[in-house]
Amino acid sequence: MHSLIDDILQSSRARGPGAGEGWPVEERRDLVASARAARGRGTIPIIAEIKPKALGRTLAQEEVAAYARAYAQYGACAISVLTEPTHFLGRLENARTARQAGLPVLRKDFIFSEEQLSEVQADLVLLIAALNIDLDDFIAAARAIGMEPLVEVHSEEELERALGTEAEIIGINNRNLKTLEVDLETFERLAPRAREAGVFLVAESGVHSPEDARRMVQAGADALLVGTELMAEPRRLKEINRL
Repeated sequence: MHSLIDDILQSSRARGPGAGEGWPVEERRDLVASARAARGRGTIPIIAEIKPKALGRTLAQEEVAAYARAYAQYGACAISVLTEPTHFLGRLENARTARQAGLPVLRKDFIFSEEQLSEVQADLVLLIAALNIDLDDFIAAARAIGMEPLVEVHSEEELERALGTEAEIIGINNRNLKTLEVDLETFERLAPRAREAGVFLVAESGVHSPEDARRMVQAGADALLVGTELMAEPRRLKEINRL
């Protein structure tokens, strides 16, 4: 693991979990259904990310709401919200605010304790296989409180671990967590095995253009997670999601 990731994890452990937040399970929004609806409209399903780090500052809640509304307007199938505060400058309340736009919300953070799962309402939660958490336990715990897990993998070994669980949504991150380098070939290399298993497949990181997006779709992505490219100009989503 890169030293930067180790530092983030250390900060997260020092911060400890926040207070729990309950919500009705039946309110959960379905990423898969939303992605299929986007395909039906003739667009590439994009999970558009609210990533304060890309701007180098925290965001006021009015700004978070504006990004969420813009992503919904420009055709996103879901919104990803980074809630990690130390490096990515996120906040838990950003997920609450983003959800008001009406789309499924994915909470992205470094989840290493089941207590973290209930910190904020979200429709999906990122579980990172590289953190060596017990995926089976975390998947069950997330679903018990109304969140669908998106299990993120970066290697063949992590993918096999994820496929050995009941995970239905798997994200392949093109960013190497040891070097932080991004290579779209990571998705292309791992996708055939995931497609064979029949999971819903998300391509993460490294998409900056319509050409990148189409490349990931051609490699088997059911949806793409795009962050940095959209933070400077959310309307770029209309260009990137064109089939």
